[in-house]
Amino acid sequence: MSTHGYEGGRLDLPFVGISTFAKKPYVQDWSAIDADVAVLGAPFDFGTQWRSGARFGPRGVREASTLFSFGHAGAYDHEDDATYLPGSVRIVDMGDADIVHTDTLKSHANIEAGVRAALAARAMPVTIGGDHSINIPAINAFEGQGDIHILQIDAHLDFVDERHGVRFGHGNPMRRAAEKDYVTGLTQVGIRNVSSTAKEGYADARNMGSEILSVRQARALGPEAVSDRIPKGARVYVTIDIDAFCPSIAPGTGTPSHGGFLYYDVLEMLQALAKRNDVVGIDLVEVAPDYDQTGSTAILAAQVLMNFIGFIFHARGFR
Repeated sequence: MSTHGYEGGRLDLPFVGISTFAKKPYVQDWSAIDADVAVLGAPFDFGTQWRSGARFGPRGVREASTLFSFGHAGAYDHEDDATYLPGSVRIVDMGDADIVHTDTLKSHANIEAGVRAALAARAMPVTIGGDHSINIPAINAFEGQGDIHILQIDAHLDFVDERHGVRFGHGNPMRRAAEKDYVTGLTQVGIRNVSSTAKEGYADARNMGSEILSVRQARALGPEAVSDRIPKGARVYVTIDIDAFCPSIAPGTGTPSHGGFLYYDVLEMLQALAKRNDVVGIDLVEVAPDYDQTGSTAILAAQVLMNFIGFIFHARGFR
C-alpha cells in the first residue's frame, strides 16, 4: 500500500477509499461492535406509495458523508467555540441489513436485528433508510430498553392504522410506534399541506399522546421552544424524514412537499434537544438520490446526521 503524500501517512482525501459512513471502520461481525455510535443501512423502499428509490439512500448518504470525514481532529465550530466529533467519539459502520425483495416482514426483521445488535453493544444506533417504514423495526428493537419519547421531523404524519391491509408501509410507522407501551409520547414537527393521513388520523394521534406542529407553528415558537415541549428527562428517539426539508434544498425524495424546513430550522432544534434530553437513537429516511442529480440532498442528510451526533456527544462530555 502506498503511503506517499502527507506526514508519513496517507492524505486520505474524501474521494479516496471505501465509502463507509464518515470513513469510519466497517464492522461485519455485529457481535463484536465496540463503539459509541453504530451506523446501520436499511436499504428498504417497498413501503413507498409514490416514487421508489430510497433503497439507494444508505449508499448515497455514506458517500456524501465522506465530505465530512474529519479524522481524529474533530470539527471545530467557531460560533460555538467547540470541537465536535473528536476522536474520542467512536463511530463504526455496520453495513446494511439484508433486504429480501418483496418480503417486508423478513426485511424488517433483519433491520430490527441490526438495531438490537447496536443496542446490545451499548452503541447509539443510527439507521439510514430506506423509506419511513424502516422506523417500525427500529422502534421494535427498543423493546426492553426503557421508556422513550419520539421526535418525528417530517412533512407527513405517518399515522395510518391500516389501508387495504397494509400495516407496515411508510404511512404507518408513527401509529405502530404509538401502540408500544414503552413509547410514552410523540412530538411530530413539520407536518403540513396535503397529507397522506386523514382527519381521523390526527385525532387518533392526539388521543394516543402526540403533539403535532406544522413548519409555520414550529417557526413561530422557535427551535428552543419546540424542544422545550418535549418532556424534561425523557429519553428521546429522533426520526428524520428528509421530506421535512423544503424540496428546494432536498429534492431527492419520493414524496416532496413544498414549504418545508430550511437547514438551520432543523439543526437548531436538534442542538437544543441534545442539550436538554438524552438522545438514544436516530433514523434518517426517504433520501432517494436519483431524484437529485446535484447530490445535495444526500449531502444535507449526512451533514445533519454528523452535526447531530456531534451535538449529542458534546452534551455527554466528549471532548
